[in-house]
Amino acid sequence: MKYLLRQALDSDIEFLLNLRDITMGKYLKDCGMPITKDAYLSRILYEFEHAKLIEVAGSSAGLFKAKFNGDSNEWYLAQIQVHPNYQNQKIASSLISMLIGKASATDSTVGLSVVKTNPAKHFYSRLGFETVGENEFEYIMQNKPNKAFM
Repeated sequence: MKYLLRQALDSDIEFLLNLRDITMGKYLKDCGMPITKDAYLSRILYEFEHAKLIEVAGSSAGLFKAKFNGDSNEWYLAQIQVHPNYQNQKIASSLISMLIGKASATDSTVGLSVVKTNPAKHFYSRLGFETVGENEFEYIMQNKPNKAFM
């Protein structure tokens, strides 16, 4: 599926609040994390300057937020959420594969965290991420550069 990324704007916040509830609400609730509007807003505004809105045919379809941390030589995938109307169309795998490619070109890792109740953990594993830690609510996962090609 063809998609575009554009910088997220304050005018996108209502869409992003709804997107967070639709895509994450159940998993957050199931593991005991807050599902209030304030909690959602706090997560949306975290690293908002790196937030990209995913658009398909001019419609808002999701959120992609990744940031490079030079101290740890790691791209951190802070958020990726695709609206259910656009899921299973390879948007997320395409974006994550692009990020892995970017990281591999500079011998960087890609890190992320996934809520323990979220089945997306299996999706990340299929893309080459391994669990490297955990906390009360999340698994910490990492995709390390493929040394075989270096």
